[in-house]
Amino acid sequence: MPIGLPEFVENPENRCPVVLLLDTSGSMSGKPIQELNQGIAAFKEDVLKDTQASLSVEVEIITFGGSVQLIQDFVTIDQFIPPRLEANDVTPMGEAIEYALDTLEARKLSYRENGILYYRPWVFLITDGAPTDSWQYAAHRVREAEANRRLCFFAVGVQGADMKILNQIAPPERPPVLLNGLDFRSLFVWLSTSMKRVSSGKVGQAVALPPVGWGQITV
Repeated sequence: MPIGLPEFVENPENRCPVVLLLDTSGSMSGKPIQELNQGIAAFKEDVLKDTQASLSVEVEIITFGGSVQLIQDFVTIDQFIPPRLEANDVTPMGEAIEYALDTLEARKLSYRENGILYYRPWVFLITDGAPTDSWQYAAHRVREAEANRRLCFFAVGVQGADMKILNQIAPPERPPVLLNGLDFRSLFVWLSTSMKRVSSGKVGQAVALPPVGWGQITV
């Protein structure tokens, strides 16, 4: 009988972890949070169209609005139920980034202990504001992890985001992108298409990503 966590025994496919690090502070209330919720639902719907990706892509959702919360622990897309996020309070972005990095390292350890190969994880930060806590050490950790190829970090600013700070958090080779309006759907379909490309390749293999048509790179 195979030994290991049931989720890995039942599904031993290579994993492609994605952390959605989402700003749910008060400024996201109304239309922005509604569009974000719809975008997440579109992400699931699109990944499910690809059998391999639906077994390989794992999503974790961490929100930061008042406090940092783990909304969804790592789960494959076929088991994922999109949440209904609500917006309120301040923006503890630094704490959220560090929490995301910690949970990601724990997940990678779990893969290794269960003999599961995994693609380089993606961390996707989406915010429409500026951190209300200390973020400098979080930025240092992001850049160090990226430089050592432990993850791919993407920063997306929604209208109102402090792009200067995001430029200091995001790795130099992948500057933040300013979202076109509230086009979260296009962003998440792009993310889904990217994940399908990654999960169909070999672990460690470079993959050409689709063009970013949903936003503008700001430097």
